[in-house]
Amino acid sequence: MSQVDTNPFAFSDTNKRYHTYDYYLKHRFGGKCAKIPLDAGLSCPNIDGTCGYGGCIYCSGGSSWGQARDILPLEKQYKKGIEIMQGKWKTNSFIPYLQAYTNTHTSPDNLEKILDRVSKFEGAVMLDIATRADCLEDEKIEILNRISERIPITVELGLQTANDETAKKINRCHTYDVFCDAFNRLRRGAPNVKIGIHIINGLPNESVDDMKNTVTCVANLHPDLVKIHLLHVLKHTPLANMYKSGKYEPLARDEYIKIVCDQLELLPPDTVIERVTGDGLESELLAPLWSKKKVTIINDIDKELLLRGSYQGKYYKIN
Repeated sequence: MSQVDTNPFAFSDTNKRYHTYDYYLKHRFGGKCAKIPLDAGLSCPNIDGTCGYGGCIYCSGGSSWGQARDILPLEKQYKKGIEIMQGKWKTNSFIPYLQAYTNTHTSPDNLEKILDRVSKFEGAVMLDIATRADCLEDEKIEILNRISERIPITVELGLQTANDETAKKINRCHTYDVFCDAFNRLRRGAPNVKIGIHIINGLPNESVDDMKNTVTCVANLHPDLVKIHLLHVLKHTPLANMYKSGKYEPLARDEYIKIVCDQLELLPPDTVIERVTGDGLESELLAPLWSKKKVTIINDIDKELLLRGSYQGKYYKIN
């Protein structure tokens, strides 16, 4: 029998022992969907002085904010993105993804105009909006709720860590309590909106227990989706200075793989795992260089779960 036949994980029709984004999209929309990253020209509150300056210590955009950004109109970005994606996959279903910076960090009127505009893009089956918990005032949640009545919406909230001391060190400029308040208000105020949470493994001075505790906190919130990121050291960032001076050491490859598997075991089985690692722009990446081989990392996560006889949610506890 194959690994597919013996796979104990319910939300899978492959050898994957976690709830992949591909599986979710296929079962929700009937086939492959391509995300199209978009830049709406917005900022972040911990970059532009609203609550801080410079951005998170790992953000290369924080050091370059205020410089001219060569941004095409959203329609042209979308068309260009589709051309790139159709070179990889045959699909006519697309997800406009407001990815750059914080996409609810604007006036309610402008937010509604942006969302109304992208919701009408040809082939769009869902909108995806990346933002922060401290930029989700009730009026903006009402807008998200209205738009979600005509097109599915996912809101991706960057948590990164549930440890407030770490959050201070990385210049996140909001607390875990602020995050939970926004998450719960969004859940109540826009019940049709799917909520994703981003976490980062390998933040400065965090232990394995810290990273597992963040996932336990996330599991208690029971989000619809989770993105697990590896911390990348990029050029021209405060983190790069820490790395060069020996004040920061990235996670080792095998350590990262084991941590991700530990985290998957703690998450609810129905929570979609949008990613288990990420890409650092190769021209900007200082460390860890092993992260360039993304496919092999994903494959080794699969192997580790198989070796353990484990799967997403194996140790998940309902609170």
